[in-house]
Amino acid sequence: MTATAGRPVIAGVDASAASFDAVRWAAKEARRRGTTLQLLHACVFEGAPSRAHDSELLLEHAHRFLHRAAEIAREQAPGVRVETSARLGLAVDLLVAESGGAALVVLGSHGLGGLRGALIGSVALRVAAGAFCPVVVVPEDRPGRTGPIVVGVDPSGSSEHALRFAIEEAAAMRAPVRVVHAWHDGLLVPDADIGSTEQRELEAHLASWARKYPALDITAQAVRDRIASRALLNADPDARLIVVGTRGRGPVAGGVLGSTGNALLAHAACPVVVVH
Repeated sequence: MTATAGRPVIAGVDASAASFDAVRWAAKEARRRGTTLQLLHACVFEGAPSRAHDSELLLEHAHRFLHRAAEIAREQAPGVRVETSARLGLAVDLLVAESGGAALVVLGSHGLGGLRGALIGSVALRVAAGAFCPVVVVPEDRPGRTGPIVVGVDPSGSSEHALRFAIEEAAAMRAPVRVVHAWHDGLLVPDADIGSTEQRELEAHLASWARKYPALDITAQAVRDRIASRALLNADPDARLIVVGTRGRGPVAGGVLGSTGNALLAHAACPVVVVH
C-alpha cells in the first residue's frame, strides 16, 4: 500500500471545459483508488474586503458550477465519493496548500482567464512546480488512449519517485509501461557502444521492478536525444499517461519545472504527471 492510500484526489474546478475534462479524469482515478474526489474552486474577490454581499454572490456562482462538476464526476465514475468546496483566495495558493494532504492534484491545461494563445495555463504550471504531491495536467479534447504509461528516467536518481508512480499506476490499470531514458554523447556520428551500454544499464536498473511485478509488461528504451521531452513525446503515439520527475518543489511564483516538464505540459496529447 502506498503512503498516499486513503488521501483524496483533488481537482481544481472553474467553469471552463478544460477543468471539466480534468474532473472526468480525476473521478475515474478517485474511484479506482477507492478514495474521495474533492472539487475545489478558488474565488478571487477583487472588490473591497468589507463588501461581504459581493463575496456571497461570488461564492453562490461558484457553487453552481461546482454542482455541475459534481454531476459530471458521478456520471463519469458512478459510486465515487464527491465533496465540493468554494473558497476565497488565489487558486495556486489554495491548491498548493491542499496538496500536502492529497494523493493527487488534477488540473485542466487551461482555465478561465488564461492568456490567449498560451500553450499551458499559469495555474497548471505553478501548481505543478510547487505542489507537495503528484500533479496531473489533463489536456483539452484528449482522445481515449489505450497505450502504455510512459515514464522518463535519468541517472541522477531524482526520477525514482516518478518511476515508482508509473509502475504502480500501470499495475493498477493493467497497462504496459515504457521506461524512457534520453542520452546524448555529443558526437555527430552516434557511438553504438555507448548506446548499447545505456540500454543495458537501463535494463539492469529495471530488473528489480520486473521481479516485483512479474505480470507487468515493462519495456526499457534508451534513446539518443539531447531533448528529453522530445524522446518522451515520441515514445508512443497512443500513450495514456506521461510521468516525469522533478528534483523538488519549484518556486511557486515562477512556476519553474525545467525545460522537460514545461515542454511536456505544453505539448503532450495525453495527461502528464509531475512527481516531486
